[in-house]
Amino acid sequence: MKPTRIRSTAAAATSVLAMLALATACNRESPGSAASGGDKSAIGIDLPRSDSDFWNSYAQYVKNGIKTDGINALPLSNSQNDVTKLVANVQVFQNTGAKAVVMAPQDTGAVASTLETLASKKIPVVSVDTRPDKGAVYMVVRADNRAYGTKACEFLGKQLGGQGKVAEFQGALDSINGRDRSQAFAECMKTKFPDIKVFELPTDWKGDVASAKLQSLLAQHPDLNGIYLQAGGVFLQPTLALLEQKGLLKPAGQEGHISIVSNDGIPQEFDAIRKGQIDATVSQPADLYAKYALYYAKAAAEGKTFQPGATDHGSTIIKLPNGLEDQLPAPLVTKDNVDDTTLWGNNLG
Repeated sequence: MKPTRIRSTAAAATSVLAMLALATACNRESPGSAASGGDKSAIGIDLPRSDSDFWNSYAQYVKNGIKTDGINALPLSNSQNDVTKLVANVQVFQNTGAKAVVMAPQDTGAVASTLETLASKKIPVVSVDTRPDKGAVYMVVRADNRAYGTKACEFLGKQLGGQGKVAEFQGALDSINGRDRSQAFAECMKTKFPDIKVFELPTDWKGDVASAKLQSLLAQHPDLNGIYLQAGGVFLQPTLALLEQKGLLKPAGQEGHISIVSNDGIPQEFDAIRKGQIDATVSQPADLYAKYALYYAKAAAEGKTFQPGATDHGSTIIKLPNGLEDQLPAPLVTKDNVDDTTLWGNNLG
């Protein structure tokens, strides 16, 4: 009997260790607000990163939405801009009974096999902000990122009177968002403002990379008079710090001011607009991303379906080769409307 007890004890210990490993896998955190569950379908939610003010705001809205909407969320995970962590986090969701998954893959090409796996398990996926290149998605919750690039181009081009030199901090070009914003900005500048010289600076969404490249560019082109930040959440502070260090952070309306247009709509961008440090941003709706990510995940888990067309929340659902996309509105914010109380950046907290 003694060997039997040893084997049983070892088996029990192995089981406990496996459960502990599962519970602590890949940067997982308890939202502290997950619904008690009951008969509600479980939803797995992976946050994409925590090095951006925009994504930290989105995470806050997600956690609030879990509470207020009574979502039965599994412990949240954060893949930290690492597709291998995303794959591991999704595996945990599968193992713990997720009936739908919310993710925001930063590498929209590398996630295809993960989507295929989830589809084979009949677990629908809601992708936030980014549109996977391949693999089935139930719904993409995203604003029109080409419109971001076009709006930034049109505003900046008019500010500069169609003349000058512009630095463009491009997001990662392996991301649909980086490609959409870059392509639309380039096409608009070429067509509408051919006398503006654009310096495309790939950054992989990294603020330190953007700052280093801007410093080199300013050394070669001290007459630079415009900057387009494709993501204020990672680029704003490094850019303002460098310009201030070099004595180039002149307020709007003053001689020598460098016109800056950003993307995100975070409170820090609004403050910079009020101070005249930057001129505009496109408000990417972090609040609506969270709201409708949870809405569609819950609907997916319940087996509901949607069709292309206008929605009841001021957006349009379009058909993709691999699913549907709800294109949410993203307004341009300038000094004229920066205090609009309907903007999420004025209501955070």
